[in-house]
Amino acid sequence: MIVIHGGHFSSLDGFYEEASHVLMKDVDWKVGTLDGFDDILYGGFGVFENKEEIEIIWKESQKSKEDLSFAATREFYENKIRHGKPFNIELIQKKLNELEEGKGQILFEILVEIIESHTNITLTLE
Repeated sequence: MIVIHGGHFSSLDGFYEEASHVLMKDVDWKVGTLDGFDDILYGGFGVFENKEEIEIIWKESQKSKEDLSFAATREFYENKIRHGKPFNIELIQKKLNELEEGKGQILFEILVEIIESHTNITLTLE
């Protein structure tokens, strides 16, 4: 069982730190992107093996949902647009537009979707 504690962070960077701490103990690599987070959930180079059945409990998930909501997501996309290459600006602008129209996902929902896409992982939001 792996516990992500929403009380330990209030930003996406903080989430990455928490995920690195609980999923990558004794490994000299840190999560720093959504793709990187997805990669470590395949296992094999952290605290669990490839395709091992695990449970992730996300404590204080409601706090995380509030912290990683619309404003944080808008800032995330705006920063990528400002940075430019190597990011796909057209795709990011589309995602930002969808968010602003109430159709896009917030960061919290994106993270949950990433976790749930791994069939060997059971996610419990507390």
